[in-house]
Amino acid sequence: MRDIFAELSEAAMSDPDPVRRAQKQMQKPLPKRFYKQAGFAEHDEGGFLVTLDGRPVRTPARLLLTLPSAVTAEKTAAEWDAQAETIDPATMPLTRLANTAIDGIAQDTQAVAEDVLRFAGTDLICYRAGGPERLVERQSEEWDPVLDWAQAELAARFVLAEGVMHVAQPRETLAAFGAALKAFTQPLDLAALHLATSLTGSALIAMALAKGALAPDEAWEKAHLDENWNAELWGEDYEAAKRRESRRRDFDAAAFVLLARRNG
Repeated sequence: MRDIFAELSEAAMSDPDPVRRAQKQMQKPLPKRFYKQAGFAEHDEGGFLVTLDGRPVRTPARLLLTLPSAVTAEKTAAEWDAQAETIDPATMPLTRLANTAIDGIAQDTQAVAEDVLRFAGTDLICYRAGGPERLVERQSEEWDPVLDWAQAELAARFVLAEGVMHVAQPRETLAAFGAALKAFTQPLDLAALHLATSLTGSALIAMALAKGALAPDEAWEKAHLDENWNAELWGEDYEAAKRRESRRRDFDAAAFVLLARRNG
């Protein structure tokens, strides 16, 4: 089978950031669909392979596209089956997430975990508006339960701030959150957590999603509270709505992986 993502640019391979490096490897002209059927099969060395006409798919770095569970492999294979005349990575969020995990994150999991921890240090839900009153109330209604959950379940008590002026979180708080991060040993799980964090701007929302404290729709709406507020006041911008729709597809892929992780 052709290695459809095999030609890597020198720039992509030299990027020091493992996530950006894997993402750059995906920036190639769209290849033609050359297979009849996508599927998945158990791998002798563990996990499940995505297959095209019975042959395994490879990542941009020519590693086997291996998923940790049958359910994630089946869902990923469905993305390949849904392709038409060309293979468009933009419509394949699980495949892109798996490529990022295998080619990038697996090589440097510590750097990615530290990036999630940095988000926790400046978490979206810790920075509150000073007004208007209804927005202040809405932020409290939607975000305070997540902070309460973090304190009860992670032993992490986060400090709030008004406005955008940085407030350092207690060392003990970040240590407690970092301890929770250590449970994400699978590169794909860590990739999903990192993606959910970056798309929401909140490591706390992403962790609550991963732990089952928030459903995907709840997590997404909480993360976009301010954006929704502005849309209610001024109307929704069409281009912004399209970008949000694209981000939601990626978020749903991350949420699917995190749900599969909880279900074993």
